[in-house]
Amino acid sequence: MPLIGMGTAAYPFEVSDTTREAVLQAIELGYRHFDTAMIYQSEQPLGEAINEALRLGLIASRDELFVTSKLWCADSHGDIVVPALQKTLKNLQLEYLDLYLIHCGWSLKRGYYSFSVDPKDFMVLDIKSVWEGMEQCKRLGLTKAIGVSNFTQKKITQLLATAKIPPAVNQVEMNPLWQQKKMREFCKTRGIHVTAYSPLGAKGTPWGMNNVMESDVLKEIANGRGKSIAQVCLRWVYEQGVSVVVKSFNKRG
Repeated sequence: MPLIGMGTAAYPFEVSDTTREAVLQAIELGYRHFDTAMIYQSEQPLGEAINEALRLGLIASRDELFVTSKLWCADSHGDIVVPALQKTLKNLQLEYLDLYLIHCGWSLKRGYYSFSVDPKDFMVLDIKSVWEGMEQCKRLGLTKAIGVSNFTQKKITQLLATAKIPPAVNQVEMNPLWQQKKMREFCKTRGIHVTAYSPLGAKGTPWGMNNVMESDVLKEIANGRGKSIAQVCLRWVYEQGVSVVVKSFNKRG
């Protein structure tokens, strides 16, 4: 798993030629790890970019890439986990994923494919049955590894109590202002790798924070080293020994 990956979550979520073009440019620049999810609506453009990269000879085979996608909450029901991944693979035009994650530690009513969620549509996640579905995905060869995203220590502990295959990864928001120290130590003792998303705080999104890029402390550190706040944040996350998902649809960064 390459330590630096490109994220494809651009809010508001929509199928976009911009995403396809950005991924293609990223492959040309050397990116080999790409992170998507069904709810992002970026699976299709990511798949198109991969095919184009193959056609152009930017990569020799799909095996050069590490592709991660995620099981959306409305599909977090044991009996539809495998069909959900099969749909994701169809969107991506791929035969397998490198990593498939449960997107969140809760479920939604079936068929609820919106990021704006009414509280009445939340459901308790049946971790045992959903994880059994994830394990089946791995056994069928639809994904090389399985993991979770946005899971608390309590949720991971519940999962491990019945799991036959432990999660390989927990993907969480992490940056200098949300350092996830306890989570990282918890995962380390259980052999679970941590991937960080929103290392800059994801300003302008429903899930992100503005205070990372507006931090006076980080600004002072950056100025003292002749760097930008973004560079300081990315370097800090990288040095924690986790993998990090970054995003830019601008070729210059």
